[in-house]
Amino acid sequence: MKAMVLNKICSLEENKNPLELMNLPDPVPGEREMLVKVSACGVCHTELDEIEGRTPPPHFPVVLGHQVVGRVEEISSKSNKFKMGDRVGIAWIYSACGGCKFCLEGNENLCSNFKATGRDANGGYAQYITVLEDFAYPIPSIFSDSEAAPLLCAGAIGYRSLRLTGIKDGQNLGLTGFGASAHIVMKMARHKYPNSKVFVFARSEKERNFAKELGATWAGDTEQQSPEKLDCIIDTTPGWKPVVEALKNLERGGRLVINAIRKEEADKQYLMKLDYPTHLWLEKEIKSVANVGRSDVKEFLKLAAEIPIRPEVQEFALEEANKALVELKERKIRGAKVLVIR
Repeated sequence: MKAMVLNKICSLEENKNPLELMNLPDPVPGEREMLVKVSACGVCHTELDEIEGRTPPPHFPVVLGHQVVGRVEEISSKSNKFKMGDRVGIAWIYSACGGCKFCLEGNENLCSNFKATGRDANGGYAQYITVLEDFAYPIPSIFSDSEAAPLLCAGAIGYRSLRLTGIKDGQNLGLTGFGASAHIVMKMARHKYPNSKVFVFARSEKERNFAKELGATWAGDTEQQSPEKLDCIIDTTPGWKPVVEALKNLERGGRLVINAIRKEEADKQYLMKLDYPTHLWLEKEIKSVANVGRSDVKEFLKLAAEIPIRPEVQEFALEEANKALVELKERKIRGAKVLVIR
């Protein structure tokens, strides 16, 4: 099979082609696994974290990609949840132990044996992938393959982030950054909380204009003050500056949810500007989001089909994966980037 392979950690600023197009043996499904022929795979900022070593894969070479859509091509003898030809999705959660207190409580995203698609196991930047049947999801027919791909991570993690804000209808929501996840959160928030206003902070004028097109009440630069205090904010950026700036706009007793696996070091010095009375006092909260669980993916796909949420996508061929990653690094973003695999 054709695959775009990461062989080592590197800087995308120094190496614009971190992935190598290779021919690999087709994977063979194990017990309770399925072989899936990949048709689309979303491109996520987490791939940048893997390439540049902030979330390093445990081994090399590795195939990245964890927003995978494809069709079941082969089923092991003990698998019975899907049939040949079924369209399925595969998300960041590749597996969890199933027996620890976190898994038993429904918090498998916190399992110490959590394994990630495209990091701990080969992902969807390839023609084929294997997956445990319990960690695959039926894709609602309303979505095309390319539309469905970003729902599996950008959408699911956005769903979890919005839930963790504790927002109530009528409260003000802030979004820092306006890429793949944030633009889906915007569509979801406007449906679930019709009386809430959404305020967007983004460095790029294109992102701010895009936010306004989708119904943002206000959109400004990262350092600008919002015209109203915000009851909750979701940070979807890779930096620290937006976090510190967002806290200034948070209402008393408000909550900032950080939707990122890792933060880049480039502006870490900005944390030195964190001032307790300005940024944290009066019972403001900061909460991180760790991965997603299967329930997040299942519940969000159902909700996305009901609304429906159709993400804006830019399509690239598998061989153009490096181009898509560099554009993401350089914040050339409008919606989500998706690899189409033939």
